[in-house]
Amino acid sequence: MIAKQVSMKVIRKSSATNLIKYITDPQNKAERVDMVSVTNCHQSDPLDAALEIQATQAQNTRAEGDKTYHLVLAFPPGENPEPKILKEIESRICDGLGFSEHQRVSAVHRDTDNLHIHIAINKIHPQDFTIHTPYYDHKTLGQLCEKLEEEYGLEKVNHQSKKRGSENRADDMERHSGIESLLSWIKRECLEDIKLAESWNDMHKVLKDNDLEIKLRGNGLIIESSDGIIVKASTVARELSKPKLEERLGSFVSSPDHQDQPKKAKRQYQAKPIKTQINTVELYAKYKANQKQINQSRASEWEKARARKNRAIKSIKQSGQVKRSAIKLMGKGRLAKKILYSQTSKATKEAIQKVNKKYFEERQTIYEKYQRQAWADWLKTKATEGDKEALDALRAREARKGFKENTVRGQGKKSQEKVKDAVQDSVTKKGTIIYRVGKAAIRDDGDRIQISRENTHRSLEAALKLAVSRYGKTITVNGTDAFKEQIAQVAAQSKLEVVFDDVGLEYRRQQLLNKKQQEKTDNEQRRKDRGRETNGNSVNTGTDARSDRGNEGHGRVRGTDRTRGRGRIRGNVKPNVGRVGRKPPPERQNRLRNLSQCGVVRPAKGSEVLLSGDVSNRVEQQGAQSIPGLRRGISGGRINDQKQAAADKYIVERNTKRVKIVDISKHRHYNEGEHPEASFSGIRKIDGQSLVLLKRDNEIIVLPIDAAAERRLKKLSIGDVVMLTKKGTVTTTKGRSR
Repeated sequence: MIAKQVSMKVIRKSSATNLIKYITDPQNKAERVDMVSVTNCHQSDPLDAALEIQATQAQNTRAEGDKTYHLVLAFPPGENPEPKILKEIESRICDGLGFSEHQRVSAVHRDTDNLHIHIAINKIHPQDFTIHTPYYDHKTLGQLCEKLEEEYGLEKVNHQSKKRGSENRADDMERHSGIESLLSWIKRECLEDIKLAESWNDMHKVLKDNDLEIKLRGNGLIIESSDGIIVKASTVARELSKPKLEERLGSFVSSPDHQDQPKKAKRQYQAKPIKTQINTVELYAKYKANQKQINQSRASEWEKARARKNRAIKSIKQSGQVKRSAIKLMGKGRLAKKILYSQTSKATKEAIQKVNKKYFEERQTIYEKYQRQAWADWLKTKATEGDKEALDALRAREARKGFKENTVRGQGKKSQEKVKDAVQDSVTKKGTIIYRVGKAAIRDDGDRIQISRENTHRSLEAALKLAVSRYGKTITVNGTDAFKEQIAQVAAQSKLEVVFDDVGLEYRRQQLLNKKQQEKTDNEQRRKDRGRETNGNSVNTGTDARSDRGNEGHGRVRGTDRTRGRGRIRGNVKPNVGRVGRKPPPERQNRLRNLSQCGVVRPAKGSEVLLSGDVSNRVEQQGAQSIPGLRRGISGGRINDQKQAAADKYIVERNTKRVKIVDISKHRHYNEGEHPEASFSGIRKIDGQSLVLLKRDNEIIVLPIDAAAERRLKKLSIGDVVMLTKKGTVTTTKGRSR
């Protein structure tokens, strides 16, 4: 874990409100902002808390420094602590810096390869209104990170600084833009030659050959390129500081001014992409042409807007001049003319101010439309649009650490085919494509596919389909045993055409697939058997029935399946075996028409069972009534896609509002195998589908239900305890299930 303060270079631009807006803005990405928390504020909404922080900062009029402390906590790639641990780490870090009582807003971001937390802290105390600035905070942060890594079992990172601040800033610039800095170029091309110089003349000659020059600046030395880019000499190497150079070469001697034709430099620094395994010359040329076109288009639009503004102002001034001329020719008194002149001047100024304001808004719109991009940002934009060459350039920028666990990969030919269920959310600067499948997130770094969270059946199926489209049918699965079992079950249930290279996992998939096929065969056989039983108990009319009644005394049966093609069966009829036509089916028995002929009430036989289809459609409730103590819970079967879509829609809507309204609990689907106990939290209707809300551990489980379950659950009160079965059915304390 790395903790770093992001300081503002220009204090007047510091704004707690703008910072909080930035860290809580999803930026049209579903995977960017995950969890937002507000601490030590009366308001729970982040934007309202920002106004409260701004009001607190206004109480301190003496502090001249930055009143907002922007802290970033970043975790190594692949490390994904639980939300509870993230909250504890955020609190411990702030307490260690002395901000335990200060107002702050934090947000967890997941739109990069490194999970990170942005924390906006008010340095002004909410009661004392005094400013607190931690002393040597980078050392304190390093010590806190080491302690927290040990306590929570996180990956250990070296927190001892080996570089100076300017070196770190150069590294940050290179990571952000993807362009090699002057500092890195000097170290790579000519640092060794500079160190070997034995006099100031040798030093100037070496620098001249590389189109560089060393100069005095303040109390030290700088190295400047021909295009005006400078770097401190001591930043390039500690041996190049002014005291050490003067100790070795004597007092500083500036470079002589050559009157003759200057010698052409052997090498020259140019701002180009950092060298990688991929040749990006052509792609960089496209980038330069694109930026040039943006500059030209922006200048052209600005010029047109400026011309419109000048014409409008000129027209306003001419109109004002005409009004003044008319007032001058009026025959009214001096006082009246003075009032009219004042009103005309005021109207003219107001009209000009409106024109200038409109011009400023147009200029800002043009700037945002034709905004320049850094090389890495341009590659990211092109990769998001589907440019494979730009995506490969991003993935080759630096050595990337692959996903560690719960991954799916293959050895076949890589492709970029799209999967219907997976929607592309964003692309990181390291070339990782983030897909959204419902609430789950799938990450593809080019070598592996990982489900970063919410391992649901739908997300696992989408990940497998994505892997098949990328690498072919032969798939490698790495991760925990539970993850491999989930993958095998999903592959078998969805009947995906995959083959696992792990012999044990492939055997398990075949076993589950055969089991599922056997269950399907058994279910079909049971349906056929029920169909034959229903046909055997159906009402026969006509000749066969009359023949049975006529031959009842002779024990003859006609028209049954067993006697078909064999003629008649003679002999005694077995007891308790109903013949075709002798007795009506269950739904036709014991009607009011035959009430006078009925004797005493007798229990029905084992074979006389009323099915759901036997119930009349005029009955108010078609379902069977359950009796506590006699009936066991029966699952409601598989939920159709329409109900699942309604649940997904409601969950996405509530979690989107949760970003701005912290009081809203996190909504999610039910995961098989969870703790069965939950509390009833209400029923919702989405697109005509009924959803039940169950609360557990400050989370809301959203579960689709049918009409019968809805009528039963409406009788419950908010907070009543219910039970969830392994298949995701709801059972009340009285034993009723969905």
